Amino acid sequence: MAFDKKLLEIIACPVCKGKLEYVKDNNQLVCRFDKVTYPINDGIPVLLENQAEPLAE
Repeated sequence: MAFDKKLLEIIACPVCKGKLEYVKDNNQLVCRFDKVTYPINDGIPVLLENQAEPLAE
């Protein structure tokens, strides 16, 4: 199942409540402010703070 990009209009980073960016190559959502990524499993974003990974620069 593919990620629905329309979700980007209504979801936010659970830490800072900022905008998230979709990275198709890695199939993840990125918060540039907090420098973390959130996984997308089976088209569903996993927006849990304990699932966040540090952003590789």
